[in-house]
Amino acid sequence: MTRVYAVVIAVAVIFALSIPCGRAQVRPEIRPIESMTVTTQQFLLGEQNGKSTLLAGELRIPDGTRDRIPVVILVHGSGGLAEYHERWAQELNSIGVAAFLLDSFSGRGIIETRSNQSQLDNIAMMVDAYRALALLARDPRIDANRIAVMGFSKGAVASIYSSIERFRKMYAPPNVQFAAHIGLYTPCYEHYREEDIVTGKPMRLFHGSADDYVPVAPCRLYVEKLKKKGVDISLTEYAGVYHTYDNFRRSTQPESFQDAQTRRNCDLVEGDHGVLLNSKTGKPFAIDSDPCVERGVHMGYNEAATAMTVKAVKDFLIATFKLKPSISQSRSR
Repeated sequence: MTRVYAVVIAVAVIFALSIPCGRAQVRPEIRPIESMTVTTQQFLLGEQNGKSTLLAGELRIPDGTRDRIPVVILVHGSGGLAEYHERWAQELNSIGVAAFLLDSFSGRGIIETRSNQSQLDNIAMMVDAYRALALLARDPRIDANRIAVMGFSKGAVASIYSSIERFRKMYAPPNVQFAAHIGLYTPCYEHYREEDIVTGKPMRLFHGSADDYVPVAPCRLYVEKLKKKGVDISLTEYAGVYHTYDNFRRSTQPESFQDAQTRRNCDLVEGDHGVLLNSKTGKPFAIDSDPCVERGVHMGYNEAATAMTVKAVKDFLIATFKLKPSISQSRSR
């Protein structure tokens, strides 16, 4: 456990030291998180005794803040924490919102899951997000009623589906819940029982129409389903934009990743006893053997879509957290 803790802390320190000169000053704080690792089936059955796992996150609180402030938990995707998540933390700090960079991989000995998603089920990262919620809600500097969650791809499963009441009751800390849910290029091809019974907190999804890693079409259906229930939810699409469009380290031309596993042709539903089924075959889904799983995707940076997403997220949080609009400052990328 000591070795794992050291690895997690080392990764978090790298992010702490990566704050560029000239940016608003923040206080980076490394926080250990006691979580657990479960399979999809265990999660859906409400398993509370999964494999004990020590993770870490980095809390970024803008200097000069005195009142209890809001915070957004950032949940990374299959590539793990990256520099563009750091940029998002800076954007949040610029409007007076703290950021919590949650690392779900290092403590589990995972570098990336793009080529092998069986290392960690998507939905299992929701436990990490709920544990981070509990940790931050106890911090006297944080407003427990203004903790939002924002996820990217694999991590967006945690950020969007943590709104489901059934999951909240099973895994969230008592007397506290997420104030808002934000997902970038969210995988919406898994359908859970009671998925339309949500907390009612506002939800925002952002997606590229050209995404061939995580297609947008299933998210359209899910968003419309919740809208009919009166949920404050929206999906913003960007025409011709690919996966991880906000990762400024990628080329503006779509790059091919032939080793990446994709479930773009999968439609998965929760069956009895927490078993996830391929809706087309009716058989239990297995990432390593199901015929719907393919390899080969494209990813690329899009500056315009990123700028629009940053503005939309900031405006959404300013309204949701009731911040003063004058605090918001635009940033050039």
